[in-house]
Parts: sequence; C-alpha cells; structure tokens
Amino acid sequence: MSRGFPRSLAFVLVVLYAIAGCAAAFAQAGGATPPPPTPATAPPSLPSPATEASAASAPPSAAAGTPAVSAPVASPSGSATLATPTASAVPTLPPTPPPIIVEPPSAGVVPGGTEVLRVQSVLGSISVTIADPSIVDAAIDQIARTITITGKQLGTTTLTVRDDRGVTRDVPVRVADLAGTIADSVTIRLTGDPATTYFLQEQALEAAVQAAQPRAGAQITATADSVIVDHPLQIDDTTTIDVPIIISGDDFFTVQGTTHVHVENVALPPIRPAYLMVSDFPETLTADGLLFEADLTPAQPARFLYYHFNPAGQPDRRIVLRLRNTSSQPANVQFISGMAGPEVNDMEVGHLSTERFLVRESNNEGAVVTIPPNTTSAIIAQPLPAQNIDSNLVQLREIDGAPLHLTLVAQDASDPIDGPLADSALLVGAVPHARGVYPVPEFYFDYQYDTSGPDLEVPIGQIPIPELKEGEALAGDYGVLQSITVRIVNPDPHNAAYVACYASPRGGRATGTFIIDGVLLQAHALPPFGHYELREYTIPPGGFIRTTIVTMPEGGSSYPLQLIFAPDDGSTSPGAPNSLIY
Repeated sequence: MSRGFPRSLAFVLVVLYAIAGCAAAFAQAGGATPPPPTPATAPPSLPSPATEASAASAPPSAAAGTPAVSAPVASPSGSATLATPTASAVPTLPPTPPPIIVEPPSAGVVPGGTEVLRVQSVLGSISVTIADPSIVDAAIDQIARTITITGKQLGTTTLTVRDDRGVTRDVPVRVADLAGTIADSVTIRLTGDPATTYFLQEQALEAAVQAAQPRAGAQITATADSVIVDHPLQIDDTTTIDVPIIISGDDFFTVQGTTHVHVENVALPPIRPAYLMVSDFPETLTADGLLFEADLTPAQPARFLYYHFNPAGQPDRRIVLRLRNTSSQPANVQFISGMAGPEVNDMEVGHLSTERFLVRESNNEGAVVTIPPNTTSAIIAQPLPAQNIDSNLVQLREIDGAPLHLTLVAQDASDPIDGPLADSALLVGAVPHARGVYPVPEFYFDYQYDTSGPDLEVPIGQIPIPELKEGEALAGDYGVLQSITVRIVNPDPHNAAYVACYASPRGGRATGTFIIDGVLLQAHALPPFGHYELREYTIPPGGFIRTTIVTMPEGGSSYPLQLIFAPDDGSTSPGAPNSLIY
C-alpha cells in the first residue's frame, strides 16, 4: 500500500497538466467556438501579406464620435472573426414638465359677470398676470385650483397662468354684451275651426320672435322647420309649442334658447265686416309718415287692404299697423291677417296675400290681442326694403272695449316700431289710387245655369265702389270678397250633361284664388281673354247640382275677370302638367 501511493499521485499530476494545456490553448483562441468545417468545394482563403499589412496600418475612424472597431482576429481555423463595436456614451435629457391645463381654454364674460376657470397639472402655487387689467379682474383659489374672472369693461385681453416651476399658460379673455334676451315663455290666444298645424306653427314662431329682445345690430334666427306641431288645435283647447331662438351679432356673445309658447284656441264666431278700408295711396312711397287712419268700434267689424311699394333709391322701410286705446279700460281685438311680402313681383305678392286671407277667413283663423288702456300697440310690423312691395288683407273685430283708433304708418327700418310720428298729415302721391272707406266689403251672387241654354258669364271685379268721403272710387273691387252660388240644371231626362267652369281675364294678365266647394284652386298669371278650366261637373239626367265659388280680385293683377259656365269642351283639366290652374 505504501508503494502504490506515489504512482497514483503521479497519474493525477499528469491529468492536471493536460487540462491546463487545453485551457491555455482555448484562451489563446479567444474562447471562440471553432467555426463549422468549410465545405470541400469552398476551401478557406488565407489573407495575403498585403491585406494584413493594409489592415495593420489603417488609421482610426476620422469621424468624431464614431465607435472604434478593432481589427479582425484570426480564429484557429484560419477564418477572421469581427469584434463587437464599442458604443459611445449618450447624454441624458431632463424630463419635459407636464403643461398647465386650463378649462375652458378661453373665457368670455359680460360686464359685471363672472366665469370660473379650472386649473390642472400645476406644481405649487398659481399666479396670474393680466395683460390689460382694465378689462377683467381675476381671483385665485389655491385650494380649489380655480381662477374666477370678473368682466369690467368691453374688450379683449390675455390672462397668463404660472406655477412654481415657471410653466405658463395663456388664456384669451373677451368681455362683451349678450346679443339679446330670449323669453322663457309667452302666451297667445287664437281662433280657428280648428287652428291648423301650419297656422299654429306660424303664430308660435311670430310670438317667440316678438318676445325676443335683440340688441341693436344683432339678428334673430328662428325657422319654421324647427317648430314642431303635431296636430291641429280644436276650439276651447290649449297646447304648448317650443320655439328655438338664436340671437347673434359680430360684437356680441351669441344667445341660444327656447321660448315655450302657450296657445289657447278661443271660441269666437266668424267675422262679418261692415265696410272695407283701403290704403293704396300713395302706392309708391317717397317719404315716411301716415298712410291711413280710421276708427274701429265693437259694433262694426272691418276689412282692411293695404298695398305699398318702396322704390329703388329709397331707404329700407317698415309698414306698421297700430291700434290706439285712449280709454282707461283694456280692449280685446280679433284679427285675421293675409300678410305677404316683402316681394319684388307685384302679381305674386297680391296673389299670396289673397290666397292666405281667403284660406284663413274660411277657417276663422286669427289672433286675439289685448290693447291696454291709454296705450298704442302695433299688431302688425312688416319689413319693406327698397324695390319691394308689401300687401295685406286684415279683417278686424273689436270684441269689447271703447272705440280704437287705427293707423297705418310707413317708417324707416331703423326707427323703433313704437316710435312717434313726425307729422300727423296723410302722405300724398302724384298718381291717384284708392284710399278711404268703402261701404261694400262683400258681394253675394246667386245664378242658375241651364245646360241646354246659353253660357253663363259671371263678372268678377267689374263694379266700381264709391268712397264714403272724397277719395278715389275702388275700381276692380280689390279687397271685396265675391261669393257665387250657381245652380246647374240638366233638363234632359235621358242623358247626363258635362259642364265646366272657366276663368277668362278681361283686363290684362291676372292671377286668381278660387275656393270651389271647399277645395282651393289657384291660377298662375293667366293671359287675357284666354279660356282656362277651373272645375268639371257631371249633371245627371233630369237633375241638378249646386256649386259655390269664393274668390277676390288680387292686387297686382288686371281685373275684371269672368267666370264662364259652359259645356265641357275638352280643355286642359286643372292640375294637369300643362295647365295654369293648380
């Protein structure tokens, strides 16, 4: 046993020496794993002496900051291994401080009004600098992180918000007036059997606009499309209609809101006028002033027609219909209005006014207003720009109260509606036209037509009506309602008769509105002496029918016009594509 120990020790030393030699060889090779054997078809190429010399003499990179790259190191297999580039150090930038956030990002206040700004992402205390301290004041609440701005005078400025980091935020500030005020609610009274959705929409819109109070230079925007009315309003019923309103102007803050219009349909009988008032002189306006005046009493309802033109070169005007109550008691008035214009086409404005009036008169659709004691109230205010025409047919009845004084005024569009008259004298013109009070507001005709006899001709607008004082006679019967009832008899016991009613203008081109047996028919401008079918009738053998036509001569058209009942000659039917009747 003592002999074997030295022999074993010698074996261990030999093994350790071999391991140390392998480690030294591995370290000399850079510790790299020998590359895989190169295929026999591509033997490794050894670098030439020139290549080695060029690599040894290569200068360092000339570009400043470019990482240095060490020369290739030969592997034990003879191939070159590239060393990893050494990266240069990158400077570290400080973090960007979060910006100050102000909500809202800009401010607008009225003089004396306030607005609260909420500030976020600030460090430490908030401070404020105002570019023009005469415009606004600012109060800071450090705990709530808010800034309260108070308007001092009209203008614009900038408010700069700063925190302890020195970070700032600029906030534009404007001090201006509101464009106006919008009424929260208003109540109106109407008549109608029933009041149609279109009439309700129109009246609610008009009431909301009249209740709004725009500043000078501001405009009111309100459209019928935005007013929703679901159904007609029956007599003695009520409803509420919401009307969106916008008041805006360049120098003001825009105001938006909704006026709630409470509507009551009052039970009143139809109006039967006792006389006709006409204001068509001067037809062409060259000055502001009084156009017409008369008294209105509970005992005598009246119809009032006006038609006025504002020529080129004249200032924009307004036509205002006023009622003055000089008593100590209020007065209630019902009126039906067929207002049309401003419009540049004289025939169109006359037609629209007549059509609207006849439709509303047949349905008793009107407004009921109260004239307070010792007050003058404008019940109609109609814009009249230069080169435009205004026309209206108004039927009025004072329900109760003392007599009222009615005036029609032409005023400058910039004047207040309730402004005083500079002169109480009536305006005059160079060309005579009707102005005054006329005793006959309506004609009623009753005819019989025998289908075996001659044609029946009914004249419309052919009877001149004298003025009650000294004014011009009313030629053409403008404003006079014409109600014609015709009994059509067929004496043939065996065959039906086919009859038509025709319109034939006799004074020149004319438009027309006809309510025939409750059906509305309208005529475009009809050339004179033409033959235009309005209605077709079939009369049974040995029988008869009764038909009723309501019409009125229209302003801007040339009347008279004839209604002719005759055998149906096959003319174009009303409503056909090539018919002037619709």
